[in-house]
Amino acid sequence: MAGTRNETNPPVAGLLLAAGGGRRLGGRPKALLPHRGRPLVEHAARTLREGGCGPVHVVLGAAAEEVRNRAELPGCVLVDNPRWADGMGSSLRAGLASLAGTDARAALVLLVDQPGIGAAAVARVVAAYRTPDSLASASYEGRRGHPVLFGARRWADIAAEARGDQGARDYLRGQKSDIVLVECGDVAQAYDIDTEEDLSHLE
Repeated sequence: MAGTRNETNPPVAGLLLAAGGGRRLGGRPKALLPHRGRPLVEHAARTLREGGCGPVHVVLGAAAEEVRNRAELPGCVLVDNPRWADGMGSSLRAGLASLAGTDARAALVLLVDQPGIGAAAVARVVAAYRTPDSLASASYEGRRGHPVLFGARRWADIAAEARGDQGARDYLRGQKSDIVLVECGDVAQAYDIDTEEDLSHLE
């Protein structure tokens, strides 16, 4: 495993955004897309755990009940986002709200439709945590991508600006000088599964 949480590691929670309905995929929820014989959401949740995150909260939306029935997500906290159709921003808000009562000092956000990002990249970004004000992001040849780490003292401001499909983009744009970029291009590929053509990335 690329990174396993132990008593000396900071409590960085994993936050998996897995609510999308796959509109450009004919309405197939991304969490349930098959990858290596299992739903994609399982692989993403395992990536967070193996990368050193704990606890792991998974935000569900489209076909949430079917995901609960079909996916094996032991030890994960499943968070329902009834407003998932409003876009990624609503899922980010729901996920951060679910972490508010935990001892997590940071949240590492991963998207369910990026199977090219594995535990090694997660572990690198987790290692960038310093304080509850930390802000870190994976980068790919200098270009910011996922996963992204948000220190707990930033959650309220991030949630306040999370709208539509932008997620935390507007917030990050305004905090550019604070972001620690963690190069991950040598251990991960940051493609998305958005269209029928993208399905070729799945195994």
